[in-house]
Amino acid sequence: MRQKILILVAFLSVGATGLLLGIYTPQFQTSFEQITEEKKLEEEKGRVERLTALVLPKDGFELSISWNDLGPKLIKAGVIDQKKFESAVQMTDEQKKILTEGSDQKIKIDSTNSQFVVDFLWALGLAQKSIVYEEGPLGTQYKNKQGNFASTGGWTLGKKDAVNYLNKFDLIALTPDQQKLVGEIAKNIYRPCCGNSTWFPDCNHGMAALAAIELLVFNNIPEEQIYREVLKLNSFWFPDTYLTTAVYFNRNGTSWDRVNAKEVLGDKYSSSRGASDITQKVGPLPGKDTGGGSCGA
Repeated sequence: MRQKILILVAFLSVGATGLLLGIYTPQFQTSFEQITEEKKLEEEKGRVERLTALVLPKDGFELSISWNDLGPKLIKAGVIDQKKFESAVQMTDEQKKILTEGSDQKIKIDSTNSQFVVDFLWALGLAQKSIVYEEGPLGTQYKNKQGNFASTGGWTLGKKDAVNYLNKFDLIALTPDQQKLVGEIAKNIYRPCCGNSTWFPDCNHGMAALAAIELLVFNNIPEEQIYREVLKLNSFWFPDTYLTTAVYFNRNGTSWDRVNAKEVLGDKYSSSRGASDITQKVGPLPGKDTGGGSCGA
């Protein structure tokens, strides 16, 4: 009798254990996986927050070039119609002064003024005489179609159509050697909205980047620093793209403050195709939708 009872207890014990395992193991497994995923998500959120502070700091970036009297010159030349510009761009009193009176302040970009910066530099890049418009696609194969691009047809803030101002003014007195350097650098700098380099500035960001390059070269800024400063501009014009790119580099062991700016601005990372490829590799970023720049005024 005692032996039968022991056998029955053993049988029930095994059955209960199996039942418990059958019922609870998947639940425990699911809970464990959920905790793991939540931990990964929190770690990724922390990564994104840290990188946001590097890529898109709240205080923005100050460049090594100044506005000077370029605003008044652009207005006088008709490239910027003051009333149209003020209607299209919401400006602070300080920005209105930069536009109408000029300023020796350094150019600064942050999340609040990126539109003002891109539109101002767009006008300058459009009007400034440049090797890009002489030897690049806009001066060669598209010479008779110059008004058909977003950078030209899209500029509606001047007194006349944009083609009347394209490549017309020596607002920045570049030497022939400096013009050559501008062209060399322009060929290496892309933007995520297009598949072309700044050598073919067919959109507003391309012309704005060209103007920045010209100002930096004119001021004899070292080439390596020029790439870093244009990357700062691009980062605020295309915040999602460059935050994603920063995450990509970080996951692969390189901090954003140590990346090669020239490499990042190249076709592999900063063209529309390259940026899309990096976005697919990184995947969606938790809690981030910082937007991007449009190619219109």
